[in-house]
Amino acid sequence: MLFDICIIIATFFLAYLIRFNFQIDFDLKIVFEQIPYLVIVSAISLIAVGSYKGVVRFTGFKDILNIIIGANILATLLICCTFLSRKFLSEDSILNISGSIIYIHLLLNILFLIGAKLFIKSIYNYITQESQTTSNVLIFGAGNSGMLTYDAIQNDTKNSFEVVGFIDDDERKIGKKINLLKVYDISSIDGDFIKKNHVEDVIISIQNIDPSRLLQITGNLFSLGLKVKIVPPVQNWIDGDLSVGQIKEVKIEDLLGREPINIKNPALEEQYDNKVILVTGAAGSIGSEIARKASLYNYKKLILIDNAESALYDIQQEFRQQGLENIDAIVADVRNRTRIDQIFNLYKPKIVFHAAAYKHVPLMENNPYEAVSVNIGGTRNVADIAVKHSVDKFVLISTDKAVNPTNVMGATKRIAELYVTCLKGKGNTKFITTRFGNVLGSNGSVIPLFKKQIEKGGPLTVTHKEITRYFMTIPEACQLVLEAAAMGNGGEIYVFDMGEPIKIFNLATNMIILSGLRYPEDIDIKITGLRPGEKIYEELLADGENTKKTYHEKIMIAKSRYVDTENVEKQIIKITNMNSLTQPLEIVSSIKTLIPEYISNNSTYEVLDSKK
Repeated sequence: MLFDICIIIATFFLAYLIRFNFQIDFDLKIVFEQIPYLVIVSAISLIAVGSYKGVVRFTGFKDILNIIIGANILATLLICCTFLSRKFLSEDSILNISGSIIYIHLLLNILFLIGAKLFIKSIYNYITQESQTTSNVLIFGAGNSGMLTYDAIQNDTKNSFEVVGFIDDDERKIGKKINLLKVYDISSIDGDFIKKNHVEDVIISIQNIDPSRLLQITGNLFSLGLKVKIVPPVQNWIDGDLSVGQIKEVKIEDLLGREPINIKNPALEEQYDNKVILVTGAAGSIGSEIARKASLYNYKKLILIDNAESALYDIQQEFRQQGLENIDAIVADVRNRTRIDQIFNLYKPKIVFHAAAYKHVPLMENNPYEAVSVNIGGTRNVADIAVKHSVDKFVLISTDKAVNPTNVMGATKRIAELYVTCLKGKGNTKFITTRFGNVLGSNGSVIPLFKKQIEKGGPLTVTHKEITRYFMTIPEACQLVLEAAAMGNGGEIYVFDMGEPIKIFNLATNMIILSGLRYPEDIDIKITGLRPGEKIYEELLADGENTKKTYHEKIMIAKSRYVDTENVEKQIIKITNMNSLTQPLEIVSSIKTLIPEYISNNSTYEVLDSKK
């Protein structure tokens, strides 16, 4: 405040000098006598708007507006006092100040008060940035989001960015300047421009950008050797404000080709409140994320079951480091019916998420007994015990490979779906199935494989140039599972509207681009041929199935055809009772009898189809 008052006093003298053409043709004694009065009025004005409370190095638009308001209050008070003094006091009163001087003083106050703060701010930023390494960046997007990104960078004294310009598609903006920084057309950003301006990064700051457009932009920028970062959606900003720390590298999830699926349902809190929740396969990609999501609610106890002790230990330690309590990690195998029954009897779970399964298509094609024992037998054990202990809801994690299966893995998951369908009405447990496509970043999925291959210098291996898959992120998949548990009334198969399937070949080229490399110059892609049981196109609905809508536009319920539950249940029990000495052909033959739509593809079991 003292600093601002000193500026106001200085501008008061300057106003007199300007009024009298820089000649001392005024009474200095009167001016000095007016200063105490000016100090009092200035203090009142500054206190009224609270401008003295602002942190100078973070001065922004609102602070400037506040200064302008304060300066106008000061001028108004001086005018009012002048008017009153002329009416009720003598012309020689110290309160009598010329109107022209007041107006000049107002303009000078606005100029010098704002200028002083911005000058101090720029000096502070210069000094702090001199002590750290900065990289020159361009902001893609010269709209509101781009300006907010620019402000966030400028106001963060610890950031390592120096904005040197904007990029935009809008022809009306190209060539204009924003904060003295030029707006460029993306076509003008070439190697010479980057070298001349020492540009290292580009921050994409466009809200709701189309993923295909994002891919096109990133492809162009990566080809120039630039690093690309992206500003998150505004709804993800912390307390509605963007911070530099939220600007992240572009990830493959940003290039899915569709908008991310978001579910917000307040009913979920009530669904999991004070409940014992049990997750099988809790050490896997999906199971562990379900556990993380469930841990956010006011659960009574969270039980994590898996037979992979190292991975289970890791997730247990993750929760412990977060200080989460009432979480028990149990090493157990879903094939051990007695052990699972003991766990249910001890903890009395009310909600069960069954994510334990063998999922690798080629491995299960060569080991059908193991696929049957876990995917069918394990599901049967956990589902039967859930009925026995009156679990409220049982959620089965299924897959799009269960639809018109061409491999053992998909067929066994389809049988698991059928088994929980057979249990509908047998007790109080509501059985719900969720069916979705491939999960980005899950253990053994294509993304980690491509990353490892890129690290080794390639080539990336793709089984077929036309092969396509539906993709979703792990958080999306687990949101579906949690939502299904809340909305399900029993017997439903929930599927996602996952947009258009993605070509794996295109995904591979995108991964190469995101790594800052070029295809095929830096890393090539090798076509290896379809693996046993693999099909080119995946489906989310089986023949004879259609869907009905739910309250969420992205979630649908598959209306399955009629199932003779009594006969199907007997066949499933017969299949699960096969022992490990049974020949693979006999096991697969029994599966095909139960699942007539199961037609093997690129597999030794095609011989069974020829006999039909």
